Amino acid sequence: MLLWVSVLVLAPISGQFAPVSKPVISLQPPWTVIFEGQAVTLTCHVAEDKKWYRWYLGTKILREIPSNTLQVQDSGEYKCEIQGSPQSDGVSLTFSPAELILQAPSSVFEGDSLTLTCQEKPGLSLKTRTLYKNDNKLIDLGKKSSFHINHAGLKDNGEYRCFGSETHGRAFSSDAVRIQIQELLQASLLWGLLGFFSPELFPRPILRANPSSPNPGEPVILTCETQLAPQKSDVRLWFQFFRDYRHLGSGWKGSLRTSIPSVVGNEDPSHYWCEAKTVSSRVRKSSQKLQLPVRIPVSPPLLTLSPPSTQAVEGHWLTLSCEAKTGSYPIEYQFLHEEVVLRKTKVTFRETATFQLYLKAEHSGTYFCTADNGLGIRRSQPVSLSVTVPVSRPVLTLSPPGPRAVEGDRLMLSCQAQRGSPRILYQFYRGDVPLGSSSAPSAGGDSFSVTLTAEHSGTYFCTADNGFGPQRSDPKSLSVTVPASRPVLTLRAPRTRAVVGDMVELRCEAQRGSPPILYRFYHEDVILGSNWAPSGGGVSLNLSLTAEHSGNYACEADNGLGAQHSEETSLSVTVPVSHPVLTLRVPRAQAVVGDVVELRCEAQSGSPPIRYRFYHEDVTLGSNSAPSGGGASFNLSLTAERSGNYSCEADNGLGAQRSKTVLLSVTVPASRPVLTLRTPGTRAMVGDMVELRCEAQSGSPPILYRFYHEDIILGSSSAPSGGGVSFNLSLTAERSGNYSCEADNGLGAQRSEAVTLSVTGLTGSRSGPVATGVAGGLLSVAGLVVMALLLYCRLPRRAGGRLTSDPARSPSDSDSQEPTYYNVPGWLELQPVDSNVNPKAGDVMYSEVRIQQGNRHAAASNSAFGLLRTYLPSHGPATSQQPSRPRPSSVIYSQVKVASPPVSTAPRS
Repeated sequence: MLLWVSVLVLAPISGQFAPVSKPVISLQPPWTVIFEGQAVTLTCHVAEDKKWYRWYLGTKILREIPSNTLQVQDSGEYKCEIQGSPQSDGVSLTFSPAELILQAPSSVFEGDSLTLTCQEKPGLSLKTRTLYKNDNKLIDLGKKSSFHINHAGLKDNGEYRCFGSETHGRAFSSDAVRIQIQELLQASLLWGLLGFFSPELFPRPILRANPSSPNPGEPVILTCETQLAPQKSDVRLWFQFFRDYRHLGSGWKGSLRTSIPSVVGNEDPSHYWCEAKTVSSRVRKSSQKLQLPVRIPVSPPLLTLSPPSTQAVEGHWLTLSCEAKTGSYPIEYQFLHEEVVLRKTKVTFRETATFQLYLKAEHSGTYFCTADNGLGIRRSQPVSLSVTVPVSRPVLTLSPPGPRAVEGDRLMLSCQAQRGSPRILYQFYRGDVPLGSSSAPSAGGDSFSVTLTAEHSGTYFCTADNGFGPQRSDPKSLSVTVPASRPVLTLRAPRTRAVVGDMVELRCEAQRGSPPILYRFYHEDVILGSNWAPSGGGVSLNLSLTAEHSGNYACEADNGLGAQHSEETSLSVTVPVSHPVLTLRVPRAQAVVGDVVELRCEAQSGSPPIRYRFYHEDVTLGSNSAPSGGGASFNLSLTAERSGNYSCEADNGLGAQRSKTVLLSVTVPASRPVLTLRTPGTRAMVGDMVELRCEAQSGSPPILYRFYHEDIILGSSSAPSGGGVSFNLSLTAERSGNYSCEADNGLGAQRSEAVTLSVTGLTGSRSGPVATGVAGGLLSVAGLVVMALLLYCRLPRRAGGRLTSDPARSPSDSDSQEPTYYNVPGWLELQPVDSNVNPKAGDVMYSEVRIQQGNRHAAASNSAFGLLRTYLPSHGPATSQQPSRPRPSSVIYSQVKVASPPVSTAPRS
């Protein structure tokens, strides 16, 4: 339904008052209290349509729109305004979050109908509803939600609220709603304004009685009240009074004096009412019906509890009802608990006084009620109430406290509900497995103990139940810490033996122990490193092996409950042998045949035992073992064949290593040399060139040879590559005597046996044909020689004796071996131009030609070309000797190689 009132405001027009319409707001739905989330449509009513409507929320302009309706969902006071009019009266809306609300119209006039609705929130299903007025129970609505008053009066003013409960016992209460019925006196101005247009209009009359609660037989004055428009004093009303349907009296006055008959009970069962009408009887209105109570002392009241005291449970609603079977109204009831007043309530008509109590544990005790209507207080019989308190959620405690316990500890589980009526049954659980249960006849809880093992880790909880359903505690986690067991250390190497450079894995693992476990690794009590196993199990440490890593290893496991040490494990790190060093130890500076040389082979690093092998030119000499490491030696008696390259080899099973080669030169002492004299003929003659050949059959080079004549040294020469050397000597008469030679290679000089040489004087030609051939050859080249000598005429030349030796002999070794002649005619010894030529005896003829410039007239015994001398060499070519200084005389020397056929040499005479 739409609720609205049109209010007229008089505005002066030409000295008179003209009605001006004030906007009125109507609501749809017509309630001022609505649930949150719902909407209310506001309509601004005016006499005629306007161009715009302005809406207010509080003092703030909410919206200005051309429509007279507005849908809102916010709490507050709403007003509307139109052009040329004042603001409407405010309408307060409440959008409530409560589960239960009481809905009522915003304004009600006397005589109007009044509907109150007890409305629960959507989704909520209430079993019962009870309406209270001024904290006194008004009516049980049951499953109905509305309470209807046909004709509202001032007696209906007050504060209303409703209570509701679910099937399962939950109770709800609405906020209070104040109902203020507008009296006719307050509306008289309105009726006066309406009477300005209709004089016969008047409001519905109200019947009042004085006194309102008379005693039986006491006179009562009934008054029928209404009001006409004041400006129409010529209009009169006729009043009639009735009891039920019997006429009691009538008149122009609005009052009647009568008496109340004797009644049985608390009130007169008759209904009184009045009627007012105009003379024309065009307007006739009846008042409300009124019952008049008779004042009778109250009887002792009866107190009842619902539900009964044996079923009173904390958290439920308890209804206390107090009723006196007889007694005049109004009756004031009081509810008391242990002489303490809980509630006072006044009942004005036939009903039972009730009081609802939301039970708590402290509500146990003795209850009674009193009734009083002014004629004496009467007291009910006491009723005992024992409030059963459902157990609260229990609390589980673990002793010893803390999230970690150690295996073997005694664990005490205590479960206690802070509130709850005994007996309480406690049960203990690990996971969903029950551990045990017991009943506690009084407060204080219960306990359960267990000796911990690793399997007791998990989540624990307990339940408490005293017949109203078990309550479960919060879970408690327990981790049973198992001390780490003695770990086992395992060494894992890539081969059967641990070798330097290998990566060895050290694995440490404790078979039991709660994680995390800290593992530490030790080598000879020196920590190598540590590692965590956050989830248990073992850990590893990788170690690159060196020689120093040999020794004892151990590991340690610690999870905070004491470190455990493993047994020691020995590791022997095998070191591959390094390249050995070969050392030769001889008794003197040089190795000499017959000496015993020590070959020492040693590897600086390498695990024993080490096998050493000794080699000479890759031929194994022998082997030796060093069981404790270090080096090994091998003794060798030297012979000449022992010269050469020596090496050794070290092997400890991880690969043989060879040393560098060492060169050993075995020095052989020079043997006693043999001296050989070679002459051109069978006899040594003055002027012959004799070759002295000295040679030692054995001896290490270089060998220095010395030549002696009668123990007087003639000269010396070295044989750098061994063998013998020669010494050429031009014979004179003084050269006869004993000759010897000496060989020395630093190990002691050896002297040859003496050889006697007898030099014969020159008496004639040794060979005529040879001389003739040589002379012919020389003459044939004389011209060429002369021309060659002319070209070198200014070049000085030197001549002298020559020492010859093996081809390896150096020239410097023979510079001092032969006499040198200066400033006198000498023999020019013809030798091969090419020193690489090695002609055989008899194949080459050597000639020396000497020409002395400035002495063109030689002696008579010499030819014009000088003296010519020839001889045939018997042993190899001769080499020319460079002069050590310029010769003073002007002599031209020339070497001429003459090829001549082999000739026979006549025996010397």
